[in-house]
Amino acid sequence: MTIRKRRTPKMLFCLLPAVFGGLFLYGCAPLVVGGAALGAGSGTYAYVNGEMKTDYYHSFDKVWAACEKTIADMKGTDVEPYKEIGLGTISAFVDDEKVQINVNYKAKNVTTVAVRVGLIGNKTASQLIHDKIGDFVAKN
Repeated sequence: MTIRKRRTPKMLFCLLPAVFGGLFLYGCAPLVVGGAALGAGSGTYAYVNGEMKTDYYHSFDKVWAACEKTIADMKGTDVEPYKEIGLGTISAFVDDEKVQINVNYKAKNVTTVAVRVGLIGNKTASQLIHDKIGDFVAKN
């Protein structure tokens, strides 16, 4: 009786780093998340450190107005808007959670909006706010 050595396929050694790399990254928060299709936004959201950002391809003033309408529509309380040229922040409480919306001029007809809900961030609530902003931008 002869004993044969069992050979490991070379392909297994190629797949192992990919599998372990995928498992390593699986627990990490996604940096870029494909969002719902918005006619007003880019459709791509970056969720980093509790803040969700996206670009809207409209003027700063139009996006700012949409953010104000969003907070009003969500019955925000203790609303504190602060606006300069090309830069603005809206702080409010919606359903007893602090909401902060930062609006920044990026380029002509490109405005970046960052939304943080709560102290450490709430991805689902931030996405809901971005959806409402997108709806208001598209309407006007």
